[in-house]
Amino acid sequence: MRLLDVFFWGSVAWITYVYLGYPFLLACIGRVYRRPVRRATIEPSVTIVIAAFNEEAHIAGTIRNKLDLDYPSSKLQIIVVSDGSSDRTDELARQFEKSGVRLIRQIPRQGKTAALNQAVAAANSELIVFSDANSMYERDALRRMVANFADPAVGYVTGKMVYVNADGSVVGDGCTAYMRYENALRSLESELGSVVGVDGGIDAVRRELFVPMRADQLPDFVLPLRVVQQGYRVVYEPAAVLRESVLNQVSDEFRMRVRVALRALWALWDMRVLLAPWCHGLFSWQLWSHKALRYLAFIPMFALAATSALLWTEAPLYRLAAIAQLAAYGLVLVGLWAPSWTSLQRLAALPSYFVLVNLASGLAFWRFLRGQKQVLWKPRTG
Repeated sequence: MRLLDVFFWGSVAWITYVYLGYPFLLACIGRVYRRPVRRATIEPSVTIVIAAFNEEAHIAGTIRNKLDLDYPSSKLQIIVVSDGSSDRTDELARQFEKSGVRLIRQIPRQGKTAALNQAVAAANSELIVFSDANSMYERDALRRMVANFADPAVGYVTGKMVYVNADGSVVGDGCTAYMRYENALRSLESELGSVVGVDGGIDAVRRELFVPMRADQLPDFVLPLRVVQQGYRVVYEPAAVLRESVLNQVSDEFRMRVRVALRALWALWDMRVLLAPWCHGLFSWQLWSHKALRYLAFIPMFALAATSALLWTEAPLYRLAAIAQLAAYGLVLVGLWAPSWTSLQRLAALPSYFVLVNLASGLAFWRFLRGQKQVLWKPRTG
């Protein structure tokens, strides 16, 4: 077999494995090996931490949402860390001080991770729950998460993110479909032991397992990995539901995905010890499959396009592959400009988002190789 053929079939295998083969293997392993979580009704003390930067449009709503949760108020503390906000975020948060909400103002602005470090240091509860400033929980979400901590092997719990897509944009529809896929993966991973990725908007950790992070580290990724490193499980609770609005603008979603991918790549580098299968076995395989190979999937995508073109005259199969890719990318481009009410845009939603995510990963990887890091960003614009 020639080198071009090897690159072609290797690329096909890589992409197929990451998006289809890995979930299939998880399901197969789950039929013969499972680690159920021993849930029970418990009421430990909980601190909900909300990091906010210029969130005047959402902060009051999300605080009310947390105060209305089905959980004893005597066991619940809410800490809002305003990361150098210059709008009315602080003023609005202070209106809830009589309800026990504590506001910490972080000056100068240092980013979300530093804000979480500061909030956890001020907390005195058994569990810490992380919420975004625009995250709206179902009323029973906290109880659903907490029940998992009745199992002493569980150190971290992540809930179910449900995106609300108001206008039916191609990015919104694609993001929603992509999130359903991610939630299905988390369910399969959780049954085996630990999930690899969490959302960050509806997560809980045992207070004693929290390890302060550098300002440039991605808390949604680094912290769960550190919990696994300490010998505890990170599990998925699908009954703990969070609803959050999607980004409907392609440029906003792309910037956000570049930022997340860049910070995730640095997280993989920082926690690379967990990629050693001889030390971490099953979880190492999951980390490679779900994250490392996924973030690098832009490489086989590019290689597949290039080799299909170079092998055009060699066999009908290569011509078919090239035509299929041209049609798929063409659908993506057409879908981005098609009116939102058309079936064409709905058809293009998932492939468009797939391409957007992988382009973002490619740019993030280039910045990673150049040593760039990102600490600060504007909410919902990347």
